Amino acid sequence: MLQLNYSGFTLEAGTDEAGRGCLSGPVVAAAVILPEDFEHPFLNDSKQLSEKKRNELRFFIEEHALSYAVSFIHNEEVDTLNVLQASIEGMHRSIAGLNTVPEFIIVDGNKFKPYKEIPHETIVKGDAKFLSIAAASVLAKTYRDEFMEKIHEEFPMYNWKKNKGYPTKEHREGIKVHGPTKYHRKSFKLLPDQLTINFKY
Repeated sequence: MLQLNYSGFTLEAGTDEAGRGCLSGPVVAAAVILPEDFEHPFLNDSKQLSEKKRNELRFFIEEHALSYAVSFIHNEEVDTLNVLQASIEGMHRSIAGLNTVPEFIIVDGNKFKPYKEIPHETIVKGDAKFLSIAAASVLAKTYRDEFMEKIHEEFPMYNWKKNKGYPTKEHREGIKVHGPTKYHRKSFKLLPDQLTINFKY
């Protein structure tokens, strides 16, 4: 059973990101402040949920949250910052986008930089422990998946509609045959060492 609150503060924001391990597309982060009476029967870490349930939850969270915000760190910025800093920057931007200033921030994982003067706590596997982090993980994942499905139309040969930019065998085969696109992360190892690629875009 996920807990509603960690800190005891009413305005506690949970934050999480999606897409760190992908070869293409953005890192997407979200921050969510839930009301004190929030509950939902199947809200959990987004990785444990079907796509259908995540999409249902997205609308429920957006309707019932006190405040939420989503931010995109696109692949060029991921390459500039590195993926960890991109994740933290995305979470900071999401917190900044909330229409209510949180009194406390809980963060999925074990890496974060202080945001302004607001106290925070990092929680490993926080998306399976606290509702607000789970809600943020659902928003980050659904917004990112939607973006990857959209750019799939532009470059269908990588099947991003299915693999969402993760390093599947099929995705790497697409890179080997067609080369990388403007959405691929140049700082990532797109193919194993024995194969070289030329950036066309």
